[in-house]
Amino acid sequence: MSTPSLNSGAVSQGLDAALRPSDWDTYVGQRQVKANVRIAIDAAIKRGGMPEHFLFYGPPGVGKTTLAHLVATALGSPLKTTSGVAIERAADLAAILTNLEPGTVLFIDEIHRLSHKIEELLYPALEGAHLDIVLGKGPSARTVELALPPFTLVGATTRVANISGPLRSRFGGGVYQLDFYTDEDLRDIIARSAEILGLSAPREVVESIAARSRATPRIANALLKRVRDYSEVHEQPLSASLCDEACKMFGIDSLGLTKDDRRYLETLKTGFHGGPAGVRALSAALHEDEETLEGVYEPFLLRLGFIERSSRGRILTKAGREYLEGYSVY
Repeated sequence: MSTPSLNSGAVSQGLDAALRPSDWDTYVGQRQVKANVRIAIDAAIKRGGMPEHFLFYGPPGVGKTTLAHLVATALGSPLKTTSGVAIERAADLAAILTNLEPGTVLFIDEIHRLSHKIEELLYPALEGAHLDIVLGKGPSARTVELALPPFTLVGATTRVANISGPLRSRFGGGVYQLDFYTDEDLRDIIARSAEILGLSAPREVVESIAARSRATPRIANALLKRVRDYSEVHEQPLSASLCDEACKMFGIDSLGLTKDDRRYLETLKTGFHGGPAGVRALSAALHEDEETLEGVYEPFLLRLGFIERSSRGRILTKAGREYLEGYSVY
């Protein structure tokens, strides 16, 4: 399938939106998840209704938001986007749900941030398409049932364990884990993005960026844009050597690790003698919150085998020590 050029309309939407896959054919990777979701959607279309609700979980940047867009596109439905952080009160949820158009796909990012009270309000909305609102307080309080239009909820989270079992069980369309990407898939994504951006990217450049992308499409596209900027400023064509120069300046090594990753590993090595170290102690030493450590730093370090999680805390592995001893930006 040919890829669109980045015209003025696409620029106005922002580069990220322009690079986002617009159909199933251009959505690379996550093949099993994609196949299951498409079956649920196609079956719902044949029945003339909406599919049941979906929950996607996995590391940041692996395609959860893109899947929500594709679900809406496949259904020909409007997409309403919000986040768990934005829904603080029952009135917030009620306002969102009661204002949905029939057939809307409602996307709640960071759904694990919903409070327990808000989760409970969602139960009847997901099961019976109605919302129970309590009016008044004390003995005079009464419950009013508001009918809701048919809709499909798509939830996304990096912390599925923080979502209660009762809420997870109400995603009848499926609860799907999105994995890190292979280098082969990343190369396809980078090549497509380069074409959309109007770049002539030799294969060695695509491979170099893919290797540094932490197995994550969002990082791959971001790094491609940064290398493009470096190329334009220095008025040099994209090449493997230029990519190395750019990444050295960015502080990104051949594995895609940054100074913050190395600071994590060095702190674990020198501050905690290689561990075990509790996440609370590590977050205090690094001046980062625990969720950032668990959701941003650790998934890829675990994938590389540089750290381990144990019941006693984080441990620097032999591979992690060897990396620190032989560290080079290349």
